[in-house]
Amino acid sequence: MDFNFTEEQKMIANTAKKIARDFGPEYWRHKEEKGEFGEEFWKAISEAGFIGIIIPEEYGGSGKGTVELFIAMEELAANGCGMAGPWYILITEIFGALSIIKHGSEEQKEKYLPGIAKGEIEFCMALTEPDAGSNTLNTRTTAKKQGNEWVIEGNKTFISGADRAKGMLIITRTTPKEKAPKKTLGLSLFLADLPHELIEVRPIPKHGINYSHSCDVSFNSLRLPESALMPPQDMGWYSILDTLNTERMSFTAAAIGIARLAISKATAYSKQRKVFSDVPIGSYQALQFPLAEAYAALEAAKLLNFKAALLFDNGADRAAIGAAANMAKAVAVENATKAVYWAMQVFGGYGYAKEYDVERWWREINLIRLAPVTQQMTLNYIGEHVLGMPKAYF
Repeated sequence: MDFNFTEEQKMIANTAKKIARDFGPEYWRHKEEKGEFGEEFWKAISEAGFIGIIIPEEYGGSGKGTVELFIAMEELAANGCGMAGPWYILITEIFGALSIIKHGSEEQKEKYLPGIAKGEIEFCMALTEPDAGSNTLNTRTTAKKQGNEWVIEGNKTFISGADRAKGMLIITRTTPKEKAPKKTLGLSLFLADLPHELIEVRPIPKHGINYSHSCDVSFNSLRLPESALMPPQDMGWYSILDTLNTERMSFTAAAIGIARLAISKATAYSKQRKVFSDVPIGSYQALQFPLAEAYAALEAAKLLNFKAALLFDNGADRAAIGAAANMAKAVAVENATKAVYWAMQVFGGYGYAKEYDVERWWREINLIRLAPVTQQMTLNYIGEHVLGMPKAYF
């Protein structure tokens, strides 16, 4: 077991650090306040090859694994980007590239992967529905075969990047839940090009991460060719698990990176801030201990997340991957939340001021408690599938 990065992994980390310092907190503060996409940042990470890290070389990518991907994500977050760095990569590279690499047809790979690798095609995933959040098996969006076409009807919500994307992964029911042989059967995945006159996209006003819009999406008798189906039909639940597990790992890397960023800013401030004496507030154990405890636990979460990534890259079974991914996220979320909270305490009233940025990281870290799966559902998974306890929800 080797805990050292390879020379190539070190290079990825160093490149991410440089980009993040070029697009630091002030840049994202401006983009957040204006509700603008970071075009310059997207160009920089595309030119650095980060959007194609996991894409095979024959399609224009680097052919690396998710370990390298999460190294880039964490370092972007930790060195100035906060959630923005992992977020921009995740939406296109996990939802788009990884899904297509793992389960797309050769025609689909040739159509989308080269453009994604170059940063020319942004992607999104239409999964969540108003009545089917964590319970994907309750998906009500339908795809029905008519001749040599599929007709899709339904509504999705919180679809991030749908207003900009040129490609969309759509999760549908091709067999009604009540008619499927088992509840995990009957879901199918489709790929659609955007924008499309029969796909309505409406941005949702939200609490944070406004440098990327999350949207309501409606499919109004959307007709797609047979080639849009990501094989095999009715087995989409098993395919989407690969996407969902790596999405959780991505959010774990983001949580760790955001927490590192907040801790670094707080510790720097604590060394020079004095209140009642000539002793800096960083010497107060009431501030040191919670940050130290959170940092130590985040280092453990990082190792568990790399374990999950290695399991995924080495083709381990989904149960082992899911266990590691959920445990890593559970530990990361609790301790990243603690870290950012105490970073705000270090800054005192300034922690509430936008110019110090920690209030934005607080809003970002609280999203990670809710998405892509709530902390409670993560613990449910560990209780049932790792500890073997009775199912806690129905």
